[in-house]
Amino acid sequence: MKLLLVQVLVGILLYVNGLMIFTFLKKETFRETRYILFAQTLFADSALMLLTDLTLMGSFYQYPVHIIPCYIFCTLTSLVSVVSPMTLVAMCLERYVAICMPLRHSSISTPKNTFIGILVIWSVSFIIPLFIFIVCFVYIPPGVLRLYVVCTVEAMLQVKWLADMRATSLQLLFIMMLCIIVSTYIKIVLAARSASSERKNSTNKGLKTIILHGVQLLLCMMQLLIPYIEMPLWKVNVMLFVNVRYSNFILFLILPRCLSPLVYGLRDEKFYNALKYYAFCGILVCNKHKIRDGKTFRGVVSISIHN
Repeated sequence: MKLLLVQVLVGILLYVNGLMIFTFLKKETFRETRYILFAQTLFADSALMLLTDLTLMGSFYQYPVHIIPCYIFCTLTSLVSVVSPMTLVAMCLERYVAICMPLRHSSISTPKNTFIGILVIWSVSFIIPLFIFIVCFVYIPPGVLRLYVVCTVEAMLQVKWLADMRATSLQLLFIMMLCIIVSTYIKIVLAARSASSERKNSTNKGLKTIILHGVQLLLCMMQLLIPYIEMPLWKVNVMLFVNVRYSNFILFLILPRCLSPLVYGLRDEKFYNALKYYAFCGILVCNKHKIRDGKTFRGVVSISIHN
């Protein structure tokens, strides 16, 4: 039942994220920087949910996998788990530029700069997973490369100093990202005090967006530290390890990914209208137009008859 519940939740979120990515690709108006970064967040979140869900099922059924494909699989999982929070930071910086530097926003948030920013995000996110991947092949005995294991991130963290280095690096990275989000929030608050009444609404909306991104970042930080909570349980009791992993999967992986559709899919009116159109295949929107056009036509006919 637990595994079935996870599959239902993952299936719903993958459908919602896929629908949002489809909406982004179909509309040329969503080629702005914030929507491009949002689409990248949806892609990274969907990939992370899919990869982690496969790992969860492998742990639940104790399915053995050759260690080399397992290492590649875990490296990709670690990569997308860092890409998602780094993209959140980029989205906060974009909101900071839009609110605090509105005159320079169009010159800074260009497609070229957005593409460069995405390359930087993926390059920085790949440093730690690639280093761990290389070190694993250097330090493990040759005979281990022929083994089959239950594929989890813990399989790559058997060397203690490597696990400690990964934990320290990720903690430092997330502290830096959290500092950036807090500083952008403070600067937007200061800008809100001096903003005119016309800009108050957009500034307040930007503040709420930054807060939601901060909550997402904290939950993502917990998700990356989960392996160090689960590792002792893996060596003691496998079923206890699986049950704790199930709880952590719901709280720290699925819950943060539910916030992304909330931030842009529901709060952004332009994106919400387009999303609603494609969600119902344009049926409701077309019916509304038909009803409105029918009322207009009947009104014209009655006026002409009366005259």
